[in-house]
Amino acid sequence: MKLTWHGHSAFTIETAGKKIVIDPFITGNPGAKQSWQDVAQGATHVLLTHGHNDHVGDAVEICKQSGAMLVANFEVCMFLVGKGVDGSKINPGNHGGTLDCGGFTTTFVQALHSSSFGGEGGTNTYLGNPAGLVLHFPDAPTLYHFGDTDIFGDMALINELHEPSIGIVPIGDRFTMGGAVAALACRRFFKLDVAIPCHYASFPIIDQNADKFVAAMEGSSTKVIVPEVGKAFSV
Repeated sequence: MKLTWHGHSAFTIETAGKKIVIDPFITGNPGAKQSWQDVAQGATHVLLTHGHNDHVGDAVEICKQSGAMLVANFEVCMFLVGKGVDGSKINPGNHGGTLDCGGFTTTFVQALHSSSFGGEGGTNTYLGNPAGLVLHFPDAPTLYHFGDTDIFGDMALINELHEPSIGIVPIGDRFTMGGAVAALACRRFFKLDVAIPCHYASFPIIDQNADKFVAAMEGSSTKVIVPEVGKAFSV
């Protein structure tokens, strides 16, 4: 499985002939090294954890250019159909639901956050429940993108139900867990082989590096990979 971090919470995952784009905030992302057109090339799926602008990002453009399937909660899917996504290529769900995405499944799990899309004039459109996404593959490790969240006790149930091997973990503080709390979540509730920090180093009001997370994970059996933006790595 090959992953590429595009800054903030945006990732591409390439495995078994699929190119899965998660939370593709590319345009306007201070850390992004590629254009949305580059990210869209070969994309088969676009997955969204919630409706905030810095996660929806370029989802509409990527779906339209690539023909990728959009996987998100019902409200986000229907909102983006209204923005130009092909309604025949959406795969909506919600908490507890598992969707067949053609070659892998996606399960929506809880995330403690909010979800809305900001429009012109300061208006915000409510877009349902924020989520984490658990991806199960037939011949690759199970991956859990935590979404934007704080720590919560039912992470233990997520681990019991799904046993993820790879975790993409928000660490930037202010809008999500900070590094030390994110490490506590990983160490207390999961038995991850690999933890990958995200949601930092993008905006000045959140943490600018992964140092707190790395320090708090020291001594854990979990391997921490601090990714370099735009550089693919294998897990």
